[in-house]
Amino acid sequence: MMRTTTLSLAATATLATPAAAAGIDVTVDIPQLKVAEYHRPYVAMWIEPAGQPAAHTIAVWYDDDMKANEGTKWLRDMRTWWRKSGRTMTFPAAGISGATRAPGPQKISFTAGKGGLPNLAPGQYVLFVEAAREVGGREVVQLPFSWPAKPGQSVRAAGSTELGQVVATFKP
Repeated sequence: MMRTTTLSLAATATLATPAAAAGIDVTVDIPQLKVAEYHRPYVAMWIEPAGQPAAHTIAVWYDDDMKANEGTKWLRDMRTWWRKSGRTMTFPAAGISGATRAPGPQKISFTAGKGGLPNLAPGQYVLFVEAAREVGGREVVQLPFSWPAKPGQSVRAAGSTELGQVVATFKP
């Protein structure tokens, strides 16, 4: 079962903002589920221009240390991301691949034009975070934002099962 959660951006930055954000800090809270067989979730993050299907993957957390890259065979369980961009990628993907993360808040920082975050043109975007867990469920949250954003501005959304609070904070 997949759940999609969307929250609107409370304060939208305008294009006339003098200081453009140079990056995004994303904190993903991975809940500790009380289940008999717990597996860390695979997580994918990507950005799309609002209303357009073009997806740009910025991070993928999966079992990246398995022999013969076997951990990649479960990436397709993150079905939304897989259909939009994952199936065309080669793994490990430089600058965006990483290991699964333990329960609790996990922070990852992106700098525009480096690693997974491209230089974004001014406009409206959506940051998607999808999680899928073996012997578990799947969930996607969406965080709409304007680019450039005001430094220090945050957008947040919360999942209800596989993801907890997801917060994107823009940095100068």
